[in-house]
Amino acid sequence: MTRLSVNINKVATLRNARGGNNPDVVKTALDCERMGADGITVHPRPDERHIRRQDVYDLKEVLTTEFNIEGYPSPDFMKLVTTVKPAQVTLVPDAPDQITSNHGWDTLANQPFLTDIVSALQADGIRASIFVDADEKMVELAAKAGADRVELYTEPYAGNYVSLGPEKAVEPFLKAAKTARACGLGLNAGHDLSLVNLAYLKRCIPWLDEVSIGHALICDALYFGLENTIKDYKHCLED
Repeated sequence: MTRLSVNINKVATLRNARGGNNPDVVKTALDCERMGADGITVHPRPDERHIRRQDVYDLKEVLTTEFNIEGYPSPDFMKLVTTVKPAQVTLVPDAPDQITSNHGWDTLANQPFLTDIVSALQADGIRASIFVDADEKMVELAAKAGADRVELYTEPYAGNYVSLGPEKAVEPFLKAAKTARACGLGLNAGHDLSLVNLAYLKRCIPWLDEVSIGHALICDALYFGLENTIKDYKHCLED
């Protein structure tokens, strides 16, 4: 079964735009769980422009599904996650002022750094996932760094799905996924996955462990409602 982790960053963005606590990030996360989400993802950034550190602590206290925290492993981030101890930390090579993730790690250039970070996470009982492009070598070197999983950065898949067609779009991702499986890595995917392209990715890579989806899911929820939208995304992931 491929698990759906709902990224609630956009809910926090909406809250922060007005001040106060509407929408309530914690309540939304609990509602997502009740509506069928298999996990909750957050990506706290240094400027707290959406998810705040306090949100992370508050969510940890109440979530009953898997909690996944994404981010760049700065000392501040590592202090946060090793205190909270979520089920999974996804290491993302974001600059502090980056609007959104737009590439995976160079796991060759950052091999010693990532090895140390992965080891520190695992010492605290946290599953370590490394965010990578659909590049077989980068996947292999993520395994060498000791990662438990890789998360494939799927924005190129989403773009090429429309411009080149599904078969061409999925080719490099299928190769990278097969490499991950051969290396004994678990496999996640995320970024720009949607109701348009998700089912095809799942059919081609049925051993996907988890997809993390936020922006498209929240946009769809504006039209279909949150519960219907979560059900639709879950339907895309059915075997």
